[in-house]
Amino acid sequence: MTGNIWSHRDTAGYRPGTDLTGFMVEAIDGTVGKVDKHSDEVDAAYLVVETGGWIFGKHVLLPAGVISSIDLDNTTLYVARTKDEIKNAPKFDKEKHIGDSEYHRKLTGYYGAPHS
Repeated sequence: MTGNIWSHRDTAGYRPGTDLTGFMVEAIDGTVGKVDKHSDEVDAAYLVVETGGWIFGKHVLLPAGVISSIDLDNTTLYVARTKDEIKNAPKFDKEKHIGDSEYHRKLTGYYGAPHS
């Protein structure tokens, strides 16, 4: 398993090149929403998740390292975080999230190292 929060875990079942857009996202304690955007850039992989109604339809950025497993057949991925952890994450900034090292440091500090 990689220790980089911005990389897919070796054990998550991610296949390079797989488009995760549209996959349902399941937190430890229930459904979070669906993937609106996905990047698998080396050491900068992430998901933008549209949370839907449970937290007023906002978008959140999740580093790929929080993905614990992916069910390709059922287009569902599972994250090793709770709904509250995701809900309380630093505000998503769609203008700054790509290539903004300060924003990535803030998210790295918030989510910490990958865990199961």
